[in-house]
Amino acid sequence: MMSYLQRLGRSLMLPVAVLPAAAILMGIGYWIDPSGWGAGNALAAFFIKAGESIIGNIPILFAIGVALGMSKEKDGSAALSGLVGFLVVTTLLSTETVQLLQGTEDVSIAFGNIENAFIGIISGLVAAKMYDKFSKVKLPDALAFFSGKRAVPIMTAVSMLVVSAILFFIWPVVFEGLVSFGEFISGLGAVGAGLYGFFNRLLIPTGLHHALNQVFWFDLAGINDIGNFWSGEGVKGVTGMYQAGFFPVMMFGLPAAALAMYHTAKDSKKKNVAALMFAAGFAAFFTGVTEPIEFAFMFVAPGLYFVHAVLTGISLTIAALFNWTAGFGFSAGFVDFVLSSRLPLANQPYMLIVQGLVFAVIYYVVFRVLIQSLKLKTPGREDEDEEDGIVETQAGDDKYRQMAETIYSGLGGHENVISVDNCITRLRLEVKDMSKVDQKKIKSTGIPGINVINDHNIQVVVGTQVESVANEIHKMRK
Repeated sequence: MMSYLQRLGRSLMLPVAVLPAAAILMGIGYWIDPSGWGAGNALAAFFIKAGESIIGNIPILFAIGVALGMSKEKDGSAALSGLVGFLVVTTLLSTETVQLLQGTEDVSIAFGNIENAFIGIISGLVAAKMYDKFSKVKLPDALAFFSGKRAVPIMTAVSMLVVSAILFFIWPVVFEGLVSFGEFISGLGAVGAGLYGFFNRLLIPTGLHHALNQVFWFDLAGINDIGNFWSGEGVKGVTGMYQAGFFPVMMFGLPAAALAMYHTAKDSKKKNVAALMFAAGFAAFFTGVTEPIEFAFMFVAPGLYFVHAVLTGISLTIAALFNWTAGFGFSAGFVDFVLSSRLPLANQPYMLIVQGLVFAVIYYVVFRVLIQSLKLKTPGREDEDEEDGIVETQAGDDKYRQMAETIYSGLGGHENVISVDNCITRLRLEVKDMSKVDQKKIKSTGIPGINVINDHNIQVVVGTQVESVANEIHKMRK
C-alpha cells in the first residue's frame, strides 16, 4: 500500500511541475498591470489569460499526469485514456446531466464542482489500471483494429460509466465531508494554517503531503488557495494563507539550518559538507526545493525534523495572523516570491522577508544548539567507522555519469535493480534484495540522504540534478 501511495505522490509531481509556467505568465501579466488585471493593458491580459489556461485546467492535468505516471510502461495511450475517463465522468455528473437524470433542477451543489483534482486523480488511476490490464490484449481478427493500446481508452470509458454511477451517490456525501473538513480548518484561521503547515512537513518522508496539499491548494474542498490567489478571486490578506508562511522557511529558515549543519560538522568534513549544503541551501532559497536539506537530517535526527515541522507550522500561523500573503505556482522560493509580489491579492509580501530573516536566526540557533547538545549525527558529524570517504570527481570527468555508476553499483547493479524512476530531487528505485544494497557506497557520492521505504523500495535523494543522474542510470540499463 505504501509503495502504491509513493507512486501516486510521484505521479502527481508531473502535473504540479507545470504550474511554474502559469506562475511566470500570470506573474508577468500582473506585474505589467497590477491594478487592472489586464483590463487596461492588452499585453498584460495576454499573459494573464495564458496563465489561467493552465490554472483553470489543473484537474485535467492531474487526470493525464496520474494516468501516465501510474501505468507500468508510461505510454501516451494511458495519458489519452486519463483524459477520456475525466471527460466521461465530468460530463455524466455535470449539473445539467444530473438534472436530466433526476428530472428536477434541484440537485446537489456537489455536481457543480465535479471538475476537480480529486476526480482527475480517480480518472488517472482508472486509466492506468486499464492500460496495465488491456494494453496487450489481442482480439479476434474481426475486432483486431481495437486490440492492444487502442482498447485502453475504450475500456477506460466503460469503466468510468461504472465509476460515475457509484459517484452519483457517493460524491455528494464525499464533497460535503471535504467541505466540512476544509471549513473546520479554515474556521481555525491562523491556527488552522499552522496545523496545515505542520502536517505538510511531517508527511514529506512518505510523499503523502501531496494528498494533503490537494485539499488546501486546489479546488478539492472549495479552498483552492493557489488558483484563487493567482486569479485574483479571493479576500486580500486571507487568500494565500496556506502558501505565504512557507516563504520564510524555504527561503531563509532551511538555508540557515544548512549553515548550522556546516558549522557543526567536523573540521575534516567541512569541505564536503560545504559543497552539499551550499547547493542545497541555494536550491531552497531560489526555487523552494527543500528536500536536499530535509533529507540530510530527516532520518539521522528525526527529533530535529519534528522541530522543523513545528517551526513551519509557527511560520504559517504568524504570516496568517498578520495577513501577510504571497503565493507560488511551484514552491516558495525567490522566483515565485518575486512573481507573486505584485499580484492583486498579495498583501504586504515583503514582511515575509522580515519574518524570514528572523526565522533564519531561529533556525540557525535552534539547529546548532540541538545538534551540539544532543550530539546529533548530521552531515559531517558521523563517526569515522560509519562512513566511507567522499568520491572525488576528477577534472574533465562526467560527474553525473560517475555518480550514477557509483549509485547503481551500490544498489546491486543489473542483478538487483528492478526499476528506476525519479521525481524532482529523488531517485525512486525498486530492488530485488535490499540486503544487497550498499548504503555506504551510495553515500560516498555525497548525496544528501537515503530513504528505505520497505524490503523492495528505496529512494536516493540526489538533489535538483537528479534527472541527469537518472538518465545516466537508464543508459547503463539498456
